[in-house]
Amino acid sequence: MTGSSEPDLVRIDAGGGRSVEIAVQISARARRLSLRVDPVRGGVILVLPSRRMRAEGLRFAESRAGWILSRVARVPDRVSFADGAVIPVRGTPHTLRHLPAGRSLLAVADGEIRVGGPVHLLERQVTTWLRAEARRMLVPRSEAAAARIGSTVAKVTVRDTRSRWGSCSSTGALSYSWRLVLAPEHVLDYVVVHEVAHLRELNHGPRFWRLVAELMPDHAPARRWLKANGAALHRYG
Repeated sequence: MTGSSEPDLVRIDAGGGRSVEIAVQISARARRLSLRVDPVRGGVILVLPSRRMRAEGLRFAESRAGWILSRVARVPDRVSFADGAVIPVRGTPHTLRHLPAGRSLLAVADGEIRVGGPVHLLERQVTTWLRAEARRMLVPRSEAAAARIGSTVAKVTVRDTRSRWGSCSSTGALSYSWRLVLAPEHVLDYVVVHEVAHLRELNHGPRFWRLVAELMPDHAPARRWLKANGAALHRYG
């Protein structure tokens, strides 16, 4: 996030002899202090507009300690890309199978992702494949959606972003999170049309949402799915 510092970890008093660890982050883009769940680390981040608000922010966090404890308890366990792990691909669960005697190839069949080669390369191989799958899906869909509204895509990049599923620059470059390949296809399609609509409307005004509806009339279920389930996609890998 531009204008943000790396979070530092602190422990706050949660009452009853308990404490809870949170991350404190200074963000020049923040207009007020806030608490949010960190989908990557699985904890809670206290976001402050200024370092001068640190003491005030920690007092605020302590006053919301019950909420913080409840949110931390609800964060799903992380899922490493290891033999036997179950990970979603296009919303469908697949079991990861490591084949030590196999060559360093990856194949998908019968609900499994089969990977050969040294076990220490397993995580890298799966991540590389998922990124490539995401790009394979996102690039043509972005270009096709842009053509429908008379626009062109300058470039598509696929990254592992924390705070956004996609973004559009003023130069027409689109960027997406590779983790969209884990979501059902209609969710990925919604993020594509959302960012493509920004090629014409770099805002979230009425004309922007009319463009989204033109490209994907029934986008509401995908928005709801992403809001309810999106954070959980960050627990994989």
